[in-house]
Amino acid sequence: MLRYTLMRLGVFAGCLVAVWGLVYSGVVPRGLGQANGMWVILLALVISAPISFVLLRKERDRASETVVRRVDRMKAGLEANRSQEDEAADTAHDESRTSSENQTQSQAQSQAQSQAQNQAQAS
Repeated sequence: MLRYTLMRLGVFAGCLVAVWGLVYSGVVPRGLGQANGMWVILLALVISAPISFVLLRKERDRASETVVRRVDRMKAGLEANRSQEDEAADTAHDESRTSSENQTQSQAQSQAQSQAQNQAQAS
């Protein structure tokens, strides 16, 4: 990605130098009043865009493949984190359900024991 950016800046710099030379040699008209610098930069941008599009196609494709791989890696990492969170939530849910079932069973046993004691005392 950095290589593509540097190559793109190089194309722009080359166009800037070429346009500056053409403007100051009188081949291309100068800008109005104080706008000459802006005119040179704008013209260089307009010229460098299609040149970069054609000349840097392979490098742009390589850069986009790198970006796609990084995005895929990030998605896989996020999915792994999400599945770990889901597993942790499921485990916590199962533990709370087991705990509440154990409480219910112990309460039922306590009630059964107290009923048995009450019956034993009544007889």
